[in-house]
Amino acid sequence: MHPAFSVIFLTTLIGVGQGLFLALFTAQSYALFDLLPKQDSHAFYAHGSIVALLFLIGGLIASFFHLGRPERAWRSATQWRTSWLSREVIVLPAFMGTVFLYGVAHLFDFKPVLATLPGNIAIDLTVVLGVVGTVLAFALYVCTAMIYACLRFLREWHSPLTVINYILLGGASGFTLATVFAAVAAPDLVRFFAGWAAVLTLLGLVSRVASLIRNARLKPKSTLQTAIGIKHPRIVQKAQGFMGGSFNTREFFHGKSAGFLRSLKWLFLLLAFVVPALLLATGFTGAGALELMLFAFMVQYLGLMAERWFFFAQANHPQNLYYQGIG
Repeated sequence: MHPAFSVIFLTTLIGVGQGLFLALFTAQSYALFDLLPKQDSHAFYAHGSIVALLFLIGGLIASFFHLGRPERAWRSATQWRTSWLSREVIVLPAFMGTVFLYGVAHLFDFKPVLATLPGNIAIDLTVVLGVVGTVLAFALYVCTAMIYACLRFLREWHSPLTVINYILLGGASGFTLATVFAAVAAPDLVRFFAGWAAVLTLLGLVSRVASLIRNARLKPKSTLQTAIGIKHPRIVQKAQGFMGGSFNTREFFHGKSAGFLRSLKWLFLLLAFVVPALLLATGFTGAGALELMLFAFMVQYLGLMAERWFFFAQANHPQNLYYQGIG
């Protein structure tokens, strides 16, 4: 398939925003049970929610560049019964609204206690919003991934590994960003976030390598002979027509060589997983922690952009059996 950079930015940016929110609420949940030191609501949770919202808004803006008629974008939500895209369109603003309310509640310290657990553990409004946001974050990961995983004819995507990869890669990038944010707002949480980010990054590496191995073993169910209905043993496309290229060759094929794809595969494995994991594993909390963690996030995000480009390019549309080249 032909990768669209608007979709690459959409999926990676909202993935970071989702992961950062999950990191913030994870820290709050640990602190609720006295497993981590409590943080200032205004300086940590409210500002962290703003950062998460900025990434989500950036992803939303990027999505409009993929629309032929942006003014009709609202119509994409009307087919929610059958379309994962429609479900994503509904869940994304719901999640953004929840993150906004979560941040506002922390900003103004509006925390009415709604319930009390055994051990005198108070469940306030921010905890409830955090739980709702967590459910919506995972629902959004699933909706985004299922847009591609539900397509049976694109066998490289049609796998549970697609959903797992979207969750792990988004979570890893979000927790890595949380490490950067903690280096500024809560230095005592740097090691906590760095540990989780390293674990998620390594799990993402295992999952992504598994999908690469699976896709490399796929064998086409159709051939050029079955595509055009001719049984001759040797068929080669010589030309596509007097105009050469067409919509089919532009939108369903990336136009890059096999060597380019191999190089890109090793590049994103290195940038998105290996280098960030090594940097995060140091758990560095000294004077240069901010610069080191920021570098880890930047390298990982560049790697994830390359990974997402490869993800789209690797999907081999069945029509490419017929449209093999421009000629």
